[in-house]
Amino acid sequence: MLAVLFAASLALAAEPRNPLLSDKQLAAGDVLLFDGESTFGWDVTGDVTVKDGKLLLPKGASVTLKCPLPRGSVVAVSGDGTSTQFDRKAGDKLTLPPKGQSAADGYRKVYFTPDGLKPIFNGKDLTGWSILKDEKRMLSAAEVTKDGELHLTNGPGDLQTAAKYADFVLQLECKTNGEGLNSGVFFRCIEGQYQNGYEMQINNAMTDNDPLKPKDAGTGAIYRRIPARKIVAKDKEWMTLTLVAKGPTFATWVNGEPVVVWTDDRAKDENPRKGLRLDAGHLSLQGHDKTTDLLFRNIRIAEIK
Repeated sequence: MLAVLFAASLALAAEPRNPLLSDKQLAAGDVLLFDGESTFGWDVTGDVTVKDGKLLLPKGASVTLKCPLPRGSVVAVSGDGTSTQFDRKAGDKLTLPPKGQSAADGYRKVYFTPDGLKPIFNGKDLTGWSILKDEKRMLSAAEVTKDGELHLTNGPGDLQTAAKYADFVLQLECKTNGEGLNSGVFFRCIEGQYQNGYEMQINNAMTDNDPLKPKDAGTGAIYRRIPARKIVAKDKEWMTLTLVAKGPTFATWVNGEPVVVWTDDRAKDENPRKGLRLDAGHLSLQGHDKTTDLLFRNIRIAEIK
């Protein structure tokens, strides 16, 4: 009996955070383009359906990805288990099945691996990062732990990169050291202004313990613009966040699962609170309030040229 319980505990510990992506794939940066349940994130042509975990595309039907992809490769696994890899250039639209090909067995899994991700946190010190000097809102503290993690506590505060980015893919791992903690990753921030950019929300709280009812927009949301469609991650556990920003379109993944695709169709404006901002800006980790207590690691970015 003890042996059975021990084996069960090992199996539970080895269970991946996402059944369609192993932890090894998540560590490599892979994200799902097909979630195994729906056509979320795709424009559909023809009689496309999802059944038994497969994306079914009868003759004449197709799907086109809404999010422009950065450089990288797409792997599509057909219903019979055959894998096909598509090497891509930044901005190319992905359509399945490819022109001239069929998808008689549908697709069981479609995932993307971005290229060229480079670390912007060295795990040793805060080189390239600093708290924005704001007399009223600079209570946050940031330090590097002995395990090479960035520990952000207290708030409000705004930990910014010195570098600026416009179009990019960003990946990082994050862990909240409390229940329902609120933070976020701001991007395309206006220089010298407190958290004035778009925000990818970090908040795993939900209503009625229902993942389909995120509180305060939910992790992966573009805050105040579009909520996350579900809560994927858990507090007090490491989660992998991915953000693609390309022109007016933003897409986010949590633990490799797509949660947001949104296009800012407002008129252009230097201030993203008022309209579409395309200019490069700082990245920022948010110290929300005095309960802020989060760890970050493996912060990597690849610019889309």
